[in-house]
Amino acid sequence: MGYADGLLTSGERVVHREKQHWWVFIWGAKWTILAMIAALLLLVVSNGMESGGFLGTIKTLLSWVAAVVFIGGIALLFWTILQYLSQEYVVTNRRVIDTQGVVNKRAADSSLEKINDAVLTQSVFGRALDFGDLKILTASEAAISEFRMLRRPIEFKKAMLEAKHEYEIEVAGGTPAPSPPLRAESASSAPAAAGAPVGDDTVSTASPASATAASTGATGANADDITRTLSSLADLRDRGAITPEEYERKKADLLGRL
Repeated sequence: MGYADGLLTSGERVVHREKQHWWVFIWGAKWTILAMIAALLLLVVSNGMESGGFLGTIKTLLSWVAAVVFIGGIALLFWTILQYLSQEYVVTNRRVIDTQGVVNKRAADSSLEKINDAVLTQSVFGRALDFGDLKILTASEAAISEFRMLRRPIEFKKAMLEAKHEYEIEVAGGTPAPSPPLRAESASSAPAAAGAPVGDDTVSTASPASATAASTGATGANADDITRTLSSLADLRDRGAITPEEYERKKADLLGRL
């Protein structure tokens, strides 16, 4: 568990994790290599001197300098290893985090919603060893962070942009679109109430009760109204809007009013 894991907030999870390429470790150890070469040269020179007199003093001094330079180079190498191990680049479902530092920790992060683009630079040597420099840009095209000698930079950039896309979808889905208004029941039964021809759409949306409510008429309806109502009921029965049993019951009710 790295230092970045302790910075995660509630609901935040790591999507991709990467470090600098191992070549940065070799490049950082160049001073150690130079120190060891210098210490070796000092030892060669001191061994060629006589042990007595002034030259003996110079020989002893060179031996001590060679030892100090060698130990300093080893210490610098150890420090470079610690710096390499403590540095980490992390992509979460909300931000990008850059952590570094052995004793004094430093963590820089950027929210995914503020990232506009990322510029990847790879030399021929970088493409051969699969590392590069990734510069993250804001909407104003100002670099907010630059990841130097990033290992597998193409995969890191893809993971970051995909996390940004998923985050934008998640934010957009937080407010669902309003539902269309419901059609009033009275509007769907209006054609039947007015005695207009009943279309296919009206039959599919109107219930049998609402379709026949207007056909009952008043208690004192005349014979012509009842005849027209029976004709409408027969049409509804033929279309399947009402069952034959409902038609017979309504027919008997209407005929009883004559």
